[in-house]
Amino acid sequence: MLNRIFTRWTWIRAAYFLIGTWVIVQSALEGEWIGVVLGTWPAAMGLFGLACAGGNCATGSCEVKPSANHKQ
Repeated sequence: MLNRIFTRWTWIRAAYFLIGTWVIVQSALEGEWIGVVLGTWPAAMGLFGLACAGGNCATGSCEVKPSANHKQ
């Protein structure tokens, strides 16, 4: 988990994290607590890399490999 947090940062992952953090901070300052909850989703996507089915596609584990015995 720590390896996923500290490595493989892309600009889109950083954008998710920064936008989510900004939404959380602004919502908390305004007292709009539903905004804090809603801002947690993009912040978590950026921090933990949870794009595409919980991060499975980001790691390549969703790749479907054809079987060696498959005949067409």
